[in-house]
Order: sequence, then C-alpha cells, then structure tokens
Amino acid sequence: MKLSILDLVFINQNTRPQAALHDSLRLAQRAEELGYTRFWVAEHHNSASIASAATSVVIGFLASGTKTIRVGAGGIMLPNHSPLVIAEQFGTLESLYPGRIDLGLGRAPGTDQKTLRALRRDPMNAENFPRDVQELQYYFDDVVERQAIQAVPGGGLHVPLWILGSSTFGAQLAAALGLPYAFASHFAPDSLFDAIRIYRQNFKPSKQLQKPHVAVGVNVIAADTDPQARYLFTSMQQSFANHHRAERGLFPPPIDDIESYWSPPEKMMASSMLRYSVVGSPDTVRAGLRRVREETGADELITVGSIYDIETRLKSFEIIAEVASGL
Repeated sequence: MKLSILDLVFINQNTRPQAALHDSLRLAQRAEELGYTRFWVAEHHNSASIASAATSVVIGFLASGTKTIRVGAGGIMLPNHSPLVIAEQFGTLESLYPGRIDLGLGRAPGTDQKTLRALRRDPMNAENFPRDVQELQYYFDDVVERQAIQAVPGGGLHVPLWILGSSTFGAQLAAALGLPYAFASHFAPDSLFDAIRIYRQNFKPSKQLQKPHVAVGVNVIAADTDPQARYLFTSMQQSFANHHRAERGLFPPPIDDIESYWSPPEKMMASSMLRYSVVGSPDTVRAGLRRVREETGADELITVGSIYDIETRLKSFEIIAEVASGL
C-alpha cells in the first residue's frame, strides 16, 4: 500500500502565506526523505486560510525544492479553466521536472458562487467535465500530423491524470476512462464504499492504467500519546466548525476543550465530515490505518495531517511513515 500526502497549505493565525508555503516545502522535503509516494496540493479560491490557490505555481515551487517525490494537484478544479491552459501549465511542469508530476482533476469549483463569478466562470461548466477531461488527454497525447491545436509544452508528455471525487459520478468517469481514482473521504466520506465498488466493477483498462487504482483520503494526526493527538486535532475540528458558521478566519491553534467551542449541531456536522480520521499514538495510528486498508482495500492512502505547528506536523508524518512501514 502506497502512502502519500495532501497538504492543504493552511495559513496559521499570526502568520502570512509566505510562511505557509515554506512550511509546505519543508514537509515535502521531509516526506521525500521518509519515502512517501506523492505530495499533492489543491486548488481553493477566496479562502483566507489556504495558500494554494495558484496551484500550478505552488507545485513548481515544491518540485524545485525536492528531487524524487512525485508532486502534483489533488486537484485542479477543471471547470475553472480551459483544458488547453492546464495542459500548457502541467506540460511545462513535466518538462521541468520529468516523471514527477501528477494532475488530479476535480469537478467542483473549489469555492463559492460569488467567487466563481469573479473567476469569470459559468457554473454550468461542470456539466462539461467528462468532455474537458478527454480534451486534456488529447493535448497530452502524441501530436499527430497537421494537428491544429497543440499544448506547447504538453503534447506527447503523457502527464498522468487522476479523477478526484466525493460521489459516484467521479468513480464512473474514472472507470470509463481507465484512470486512477482518489476519493475525498477525508472530508466527505458518505459515498466512499459505493464509489469504490462502482469504480472497480466498471473499470476499463487504458494506455495509462491497466488495472484499477484506488486512493483514499484519510485525516491522520499522530503524536506520542492519544491525548496529545486529540489536542492537536482540535485545530481541524475548529476549522470545520468555523466553516459551518461561514467564518473566513485563519487556521486556529489547538485548544484544551473542543466541547466548549462548538455547538451540538456544529459538533455533529464536523464529526460526520471528519469521521474518516485516525488520531492518536503510534499504536492507535497503526490500528487505524490497518482498519482503513482492510475496509477499503485501497491501493494508496492520501493522508491529510493539518497541524498548527510545523515541527509538530513534521513529527506526526514521521510517526505515520514509521507505523505504516510495519503494515
């Protein structure tokens, strides 16, 4: 089972985006040393706490500071963009860092409707997602004689595509196109098992992939003891409660008593969205990762470990890598 990281590049309270981006690079470099397979960042817009809106730029920054780990998008929200422009951006990245770039594609806008209008995008663009994915494949395929429109760079580079999703729609598309599939169970786990079943049952081999490959998102917070890990997890819990309140603040530090912070409805909402989480000591994390692997049969775990302090975050991923190697 492969082990990878999705870093949300959170901007902490009392810091700036510059610090978040450099912390992300430190994490990518440590992940490379620890043997993680890939390191992804995601496209979010108009979010005060996330510094990865210019996703392809961030990927270039991370790739320039690492040597072997795969770096990519988890993902690019394709309805926000022209497929040609994304092909050019990721063709450029692949040209600069050959064999190390992933392009995960999502159908959601990654933002709210007002921001979508500011991006000059039509909400109905999401209906064209399957066609846009195929157009992107065309631009990365070998260039043919008299091809009228080419991605330069991009043509012939065969940048590996992924379909990302939190519903069965993405599973059906990934299966039909023969692409690897990553499910966002780290924040939307409801359709996880249905999506995996549909993907595996309907998968058609392609030039990129001969057999199904499922990656499952899971929040993992590791510390020396269970109470320490639960304390660190309160930052993420607060963040989800704040989202429920429509508050656009920076990523909060952990607190001693989460129960005094959120209301019962906020707790119910956040706990439901975060239920695919493994939080605890090395023994607890080992048991939790084993359970996720057995439940899903995942080929790969995409771990999300949003911890306020960078040194503590690095230690968490060190623990995760150590216990996962024993599985």
